[in-house]
Amino acid sequence: MMRKNILVIGGTGLVGKVILRILKERNPNYNLFIGSRQLGNTANNLVIDVTNPKTFDSIINNKIDLIVLCTKDSNNEILKFAIQNKLDYIDITKPTPDLTIAYDLAIVNKQSINSCIIFGSGWMGGIVGNLVDFMEPDKREIQETSLYIYYSIKDLAGKSSANFLAENVCKPFIVYKNNKPQNVKHFLNSKKHNFSFEIGKRQVYNLDVPDLFILNQIEKIPTVSVKMTYNSKFITSLMGYFQSLKIFNIMSLKERQLMFGSSGNGDQTVFDIIIKTQDETKSVSLQSVKGQAELTAFSTVLHIEKVLNDALERGVYFSHQIHSSQKIYEALNSYSTINLKIS
Repeated sequence: MMRKNILVIGGTGLVGKVILRILKERNPNYNLFIGSRQLGNTANNLVIDVTNPKTFDSIINNKIDLIVLCTKDSNNEILKFAIQNKLDYIDITKPTPDLTIAYDLAIVNKQSINSCIIFGSGWMGGIVGNLVDFMEPDKREIQETSLYIYYSIKDLAGKSSANFLAENVCKPFIVYKNNKPQNVKHFLNSKKHNFSFEIGKRQVYNLDVPDLFILNQIEKIPTVSVKMTYNSKFITSLMGYFQSLKIFNIMSLKERQLMFGSSGNGDQTVFDIIIKTQDETKSVSLQSVKGQAELTAFSTVLHIEKVLNDALERGVYFSHQIHSSQKIYEALNSYSTINLKIS
């Protein structure tokens, strides 16, 4: 069997490091390269600056088979390079506005794509679509899908989600009700949700994640919403006050980054997915004891293994489209720090 060469761009970041750790444990035969702006101290460290395509030569020189992007690439330089050079590509970092631009760019080039281009930017590495699929394989039956997120500020968190919130907290984003897009803002429209895994009842507020776009525009589910709560009830309600009183609008970007950018030493992350059909309501809940980075990284590793071990047809995919939902459910369920509940 040929050794596969995998490049993780942003491999020195929080999620990137965990991806590399899990890949090494599960696939010792993979050849792993780490791409970052600074040169590391091993032969497998490559200098890759996403803003400078001149640094991409080392991707070809090292015969990379698959690029995994875990860092912000605002101009989609890596995506364009992967398409041009017929390289498999998995991206797990894009917030909704960036994802829609990248997806459009890939679709426009669809005829010339000779590799697998995979967008795994949904919540926690894009596994929500798989869990929805697992609960209700016939998407035409689903009238409404709600995602509820319990987000701990004690969790070990990377900068990207904090920076996204800091940049976008004052801008409206889209949720879908009966296929009608509605403009809403983060941290408004609160309601009570009773979380599983003994977290209990919490006020939850609007949050923009790519699953809104993916579940409505790609999977054609008419009504889709995402709401979140912080582990601290005080901070959650504070965010609601700040948004309703327009305090975020008068804060500088730096002040907002400081506000959203707190990170702890590790804590659990939990989310509930509730699916309504004409006849019934079903739910699936997931707890990652080791937090968000572990769950996102493990989901990404499942995508990497799928691309490298199964002959996927070339094309443009969202990550949930490349898997059997049964296999994803089983893989998540058998992972030591992940717990699933179905009701």
